Amino acid sequence: MNIVKTRVLAALAGLLLLIGGVAVAQRPQRNVSGARHPNIAAAQRLSRQAWQKVLDAQKANEWDMDGHAQKAKNLLDEVNQELKLAAEAANRNPR
Repeated sequence: MNIVKTRVLAALAGLLLLIGGVAVAQRPQRNVSGARHPNIAAAQRLSRQAWQKVLDAQKANEWDMDGHAQKAKNLLDEVNQELKLAAEAANRNPR
């Protein structure tokens, strides 16, 4: 019985690490210079905050949100990538 309990606890710990690792890996990056693009950097910061709030909501609701919260996080990640591309495009345009 003790070995079964140990294996269950180990599997649970591994699952929690996997879930946590996925959440961290998907979190949008802060990679736009605030000095060069303050508005885009602010939008990126807000998208990261929104992503974190969705994650908090998932945890509070024990992840049972019919996949909509995960879809929202994926869209926020896409927003973040587009903001980075916008900053790069602005960098190529002469003033």
